[in-house]
Amino acid sequence: MTQLSLAYIFQHQKLLVDQNLELPKVEKLASDLPIHHNDQVIARDLLDDEIIPEGYQLVPIRELIQSWPTTAFLQASRAVQLLEWRRNHKFCSHCGHHTEIHPKEYAMVCPACGYHQYPRVQPCVITIITKGKDEVLLAKSAHKHYGNMYGLIAGFVEVGETLEEAVQRETLEEVGLKLKNIRYMSSQPWPFPSNLMIAFHAEYDSGEIELQIEEISDAQFFKFDQLPEIPFKGSIAHAMINEIIESNEKAS
Repeated sequence: MTQLSLAYIFQHQKLLVDQNLELPKVEKLASDLPIHHNDQVIARDLLDDEIIPEGYQLVPIRELIQSWPTTAFLQASRAVQLLEWRRNHKFCSHCGHHTEIHPKEYAMVCPACGYHQYPRVQPCVITIITKGKDEVLLAKSAHKHYGNMYGLIAGFVEVGETLEEAVQRETLEEVGLKLKNIRYMSSQPWPFPSNLMIAFHAEYDSGEIELQIEEISDAQFFKFDQLPEIPFKGSIAHAMINEIIESNEKAS
């Protein structure tokens, strides 16, 4: 009897699931990527011209964050990032030769020059900034697809800077404020496309809000009990905001 594997089958950022948001079980193919080595859970690309199996649908992975347990989402995150890495490294970045999949490692290997290309993550800092005992800085993106949602200051870590320096720089660039007492909170893999969100809490130090208009359309300090629309449950920003508010309530 053929053993079936639980399959994370993606078409770009959309995942194949049934009506109950359950994953399919399939026969493993040679082209499938194991999520973990020697694991019966695999990742697979669904090509644009392939037919979606009856009873299944493609759902954006963002929508599953709110419905799935954290462990399931993290595994889906790993799957889509591995597939993205394989798609983007079909050719050697040193000599341009077609690459091959390493039989035991997550590596795309060049048979011509021997160069190995491994999966990479992009570190991003995300910061919750508080002022006094009951105010938090929230900013609205200038990009229209975020609607009226207010979130936290975030950005990529640049070459040669520490995480704390990235927190200071991004905040100064986007809203013109200086910070103090920067402290690590937590982290979350974020597969859009392959980021690691690194969360910090910082306190307002000085400055007046001055917007980087190409990135931020509005930013204000809000009272904890008067928040606007914030990021959805399952996102690290949502967890950070709730953690700070709950910590304040316990301290009161």
